[in-house]
Amino acid sequence: MTWQTVETPTDARPPDPLTVRAQGIPARHAFVEHAHAWGQVVYAVAGVLTVSADRQNLVISPEQAVWLPVGARHRVGSLLGAEFRSLWIAASASRDLPAAACVFRVSPLLRELIVEAAALERGAAVEASPDGYAGRVTALILDQLRRAEPLPGALAWPRGGPIATLCEAVYADPADARGLDAWARELGLSARTLSRRFEAELGLSFRGWRQRLRLFKAIELMGGGLDVTRTALELGYGSTSAFVYAFRTVLGSTPRAYMRGRRGRGGP
Repeated sequence: MTWQTVETPTDARPPDPLTVRAQGIPARHAFVEHAHAWGQVVYAVAGVLTVSADRQNLVISPEQAVWLPVGARHRVGSLLGAEFRSLWIAASASRDLPAAACVFRVSPLLRELIVEAAALERGAAVEASPDGYAGRVTALILDQLRRAEPLPGALAWPRGGPIATLCEAVYADPADARGLDAWARELGLSARTLSRRFEAELGLSFRGWRQRLRLFKAIELMGGGLDVTRTALELGYGSTSAFVYAFRTVLGSTPRAYMRGRRGRGGP
């Protein structure tokens, strides 16, 4: 299936110092690649986004966001659909934010501030004064962005072609156990060619990427209330212990301990 284009806003105005835009992105839709004269935070309150920027192509969940500095060319879309929130931040207000695009963890407080700022944007009367309520929300958002925790291990995502076809299929069904040889036959490539192209595009072997994807999905499923055993089955692990071992190897703790830690930080 091909991707469709989401029209870019025609009423865009420079932020002063912050503008929040709320928009739904349908499944398999994306904005065309573009850049801004201001910084941007790419975030979804629900669903998963694909973000291309600075020669990176990533997938982010609702507990992650991408920072895009002034002038960074980028493309944002969604494989399965998402509720998109875009924070535009004036260059003067983003000077002490990172100089390069990066992924960071969204704290529960920052999430609620983004939701509140979007509601204020929709309101009929928003206080213009920086000392007013909207100004205080803006100041807190900027403070939270300065304190945000970078995430170096974001899930890489291909830009297109047969590697994207493969990744989209595995994302839709992470329990699919087919190996590289079977996928190579499906895509009309040799296993060696597919392996080489996969690692060149994503920096990981297919096996390593699929493990990371499964753990990405595991956090999403457990955050939605699924227990460890059901999550392991949904992701195609042969046993709960195999899932726990893989989770601990990559993330440094058991699934239950990881989720307790999230709740302790105020997560869902």
